[in-house]
Amino acid sequence: MGNLYKTTAKRRSVVPQEVVGGRIRQSSMQHILAAAERIFAQAGFGGATMAELAAAAGLPKANLHYYFGTKEKLYRALLEGILALWLDAADCIVPERHPQAALPAYIRAKLALSRDRPYASKVFANEVLHGAPHLRSYLGLELRRRVDSKAVVIEGWIARGWMDDVDPRHLLFILWAATQTYADFETQIRAVLGVAALGAAEFAAAEEMVMRLVLKGCGVRPMASEAAQGERICPS
Repeated sequence: MGNLYKTTAKRRSVVPQEVVGGRIRQSSMQHILAAAERIFAQAGFGGATMAELAAAAGLPKANLHYYFGTKEKLYRALLEGILALWLDAADCIVPERHPQAALPAYIRAKLALSRDRPYASKVFANEVLHGAPHLRSYLGLELRRRVDSKAVVIEGWIARGWMDDVDPRHLLFILWAATQTYADFETQIRAVLGVAALGAAEFAAAEEMVMRLVLKGCGVRPMASEAAQGERICPS
């Protein structure tokens, strides 16, 4: 009886083969996308080849075709992942949060992406500089919808007297430019600062400066003390 119980328990603990296969597939795809991020950032969509992408991933070219089919599908998958990250960063901009907490949280999250995923920002910049041929419909529909929804939140903050009357959309454009420049123009910033790489100190200085300019420039009013004590900053 004891042996039967052990055998049954062992069988129940076995992970289904399709689950294991799914995890392996997902892991392989993420590995390819991580390698592709650098190649597309440096060469752009037109300049990158499947041979270069495969070499960067350390895999046969056939593997890339197996998982993504074509270079365009691989590129689109990469763009979708990058945009998902950036959209998630804006989750702190919600009606119930005070801008004194929400705007710094958003700035912190966007600068963290520029620090940790600089190639991702460059991929997006290259795409837009070339007229966004793979993103045009997304920019005019989904991104516009998301920006409109965040603009409504900021307008709500203004109506409640939490900040000055500013143009919400142009504020978001400024935030994008102020944070993504540390990835897109990292070479220029390194040269001016005289550093070999942008590290923790440089990003801390950038964070402090951007936050100060945005909060003062938007006339953000201080939170009430009790609200400030209970405010939970979004993770970056």
